Amino acid sequence: MKLFLLKIPRNLVCHSHTSTFSYSHSTMNISKSGYRVFSANSTTACTELAKKITEVDVKESVRGQDIFIIQTIPRDVNTAIMELLVMAYALKTNCAKNIIGVIPYFPYSKQCKMRKRGSIVCKLLASMLAKAGLTHIITMDLHQKEIQGFFSFPVDNLRASPFLLQYIQEEIPDYRNAIIVAKSPSAAKRAQSYAERLRLGLAVMHGEAQCSESDMADGRHSPPPMSSGRTTSGHPGLELPWRHQASFPGIELPIMMAKEKPPITVVGDVGGRIAIIVDDIIDDVEDFVAAAEILKERGAYKIYIMATHGLLSAEAPRLIEESAIDEVVVTNTVPHEVQKLQCPKIKTVDVSMILAEAIRRIHNGESMAYLFRNITVDD
Repeated sequence: MKLFLLKIPRNLVCHSHTSTFSYSHSTMNISKSGYRVFSANSTTACTELAKKITEVDVKESVRGQDIFIIQTIPRDVNTAIMELLVMAYALKTNCAKNIIGVIPYFPYSKQCKMRKRGSIVCKLLASMLAKAGLTHIITMDLHQKEIQGFFSFPVDNLRASPFLLQYIQEEIPDYRNAIIVAKSPSAAKRAQSYAERLRLGLAVMHGEAQCSESDMADGRHSPPPMSSGRTTSGHPGLELPWRHQASFPGIELPIMMAKEKPPITVVGDVGGRIAIIVDDIIDDVEDFVAAAEILKERGAYKIYIMATHGLLSAEAPRLIEESAIDEVVVTNTVPHEVQKLQCPKIKTVDVSMILAEAIRRIHNGESMAYLFRNITVDD
């Protein structure tokens, strides 16, 4: 097997991104030819021109071959996406047989629902990848599993939970005295999956500290409500108060009750226990810090955070270091070497093995079922 790394100059992408995954010839164990692996953000076949555009030059023939593009997502998310699109389109126009994107952390995955008058950006990105020429995607722990339905081609959504569970069992002393905590009701299913496989108890937090994502209104309420001084004349002689007005005369809508969060509550006993909060993404850590403080007040003597994707943006390292959190454990789906230098509480679990095995199985036409063994529906 030949391993090709498409290089990018230093001013485009930090070299630390190349260490996110390590694939070796022995790991791949390729049994047939016609196989290429490209890294979209490691070192130069993508070049950045003076006007900040990306140009791809494929140095060898890829006609009729399976191409795997490994694209981690650095801080400049939009540049990484554009690199991936341009490279996929270049390979498509050079007659590659299959173009498989290996995207451990799928960007914009949180924008998978309609928010007010926004848009479902994740669906847009899926359409762009298909148009660029991708025929398959390997990713890990999508924010919502239903995102797979946005794509017109196969998506293998691998799971990091076996690696995180192994870390809990091997690296957390006295983990049998731990309790799995869901930081919000929306994370309860994931937490339940961890608790059942570890044979541990489950606690759920809700109230003011819950994830702000659930507070965002669905927003399918266009047109906006009319001002209180206006009335409708859709039906002669019919005038309704503004809050009852509707598009059709004679229809009265009930008054919507304002949403009000209850005070923070922890359902479950965490006193004298190790609290392990599980989630898929840890980015802005304010919610996690607040949850850790509440758990400390309830008697938990150690707080661990387990997440697949450690984005850790803004002041996250400093906030973690100053908080009651004892350790934050994330996988290497996203580069975070700088954050680890700033905060020794951040630990990394390597998941490159499962991605390398997925590449090998897809190229050889083998079943992927082995990689999903003992994975629950809610995981």
